Amino acid sequence: TSLNNLAEWLRAQGRYSDAEPMYHRSREIRKKALGQDHPAVAASLNNLAELLKAQGRYSDAEPLYRRSLEIRKKALGENHPDIATVLNNLAGL
Repeated sequence: TSLNNLAEWLRAQGRYSDAEPMYHRSREIRKKALGQDHPAVAASLNNLAELLKAQGRYSDAEPLYRRSLEIRKKALGENHPDIATVLNNLAGL
């Protein structure tokens, strides 16, 4: 979580090249600790996709959003508010 928060801070500062490896590392740690279908992994994917979208890397962001959506639907159900968040982010591409 701390690594992800630092990556978020760097993204907000526009320091994308510093933030990206932290997002990747955060996602890998969460995946190993919690499993690849955990909502925290979905959050990491969504955050990385947001960074890529901010850089105009839409074709890289889209599959991450879609995987995040898939994980969240499976774990949280179709009507969870997090589903709307990811759909909104995906629509913004």
